[in-house]
This record gives sequence, structure tokens and C-alpha cells, in this order.
Amino acid sequence: MTDVHDLLAAARARLDRPDPRRAAELVPRAHLVDTRPAWQRAQEGELPGALLIERNHLEWRLDPASDARIPEAVDHDVTWIVVCSEGYASSLAAASLQDLGLHNATDLDAATRRGGARSPLTDGTMAA
Repeated sequence: MTDVHDLLAAARARLDRPDPRRAAELVPRAHLVDTRPAWQRAQEGELPGALLIERNHLEWRLDPASDARIPEAVDHDVTWIVVCSEGYASSLAAASLQDLGLHNATDLDAATRRGGARSPLTDGTMAA
């Protein structure tokens, strides 16, 4: 039987998860996608430059074949870096995007929250 830990490990095994420094270097060519709901962004801070797409809309907004896609979702070659509060849901979301054929989808190897405190991701020092 598979549990959530196995599911997470399988998702992460196929993702090339950039740390904040590498993500900052990729951002000119990649899109950072913040999937946190508004209440978490309010508590933890905004992620400068990120597209805001809550988790329940993600696949529909990023699939280039979807009528609900965002303008940046031009094809299956776009690089998406998904971010969530603690780094777990974003891994599962990125794997789901890869299942849709978005082969450059991944998630950030970091969290926007550290034990209730804001992290460098949300204070503008992501690349520091």
C-alpha cells in the first residue's frame, strides 16, 4: 500500500528542484507560481514576481490546451517553478503538471514558512 510519504518521494524523484538561488537565476526564463491561498500569503508574505494561482486552479491555468489557461501557458515547454507554504503540496502539484506533459514543471526546494516565521523567499532576499 502506498501512503502520502511514498507519493511525495515518487513525485520528488522525478523533479529537478532548484534551491532559491538557482530559482532566482532561472526566473528570467521560468515562471514562479505561488499556489498558497490568500490567507497564507498574508501571514507569510508575498513572493515578489510570482504568479498567484491557488492550488485548486493550477492545472487548468497552466495547461496550454485549457480554455482557462493564463497567457504565459503558451506550450508544454514552459518552465514552471511551483511554490507553497511548506514545500510538500508544491512537489505533488509539480508532478501533476508533469503528468499533463509540462515536462519542465518543478517546485522550489524551500518553503515560504519556517516554523511560523517568514523566510528569505518572502522578504525579497530569495537570491541572497
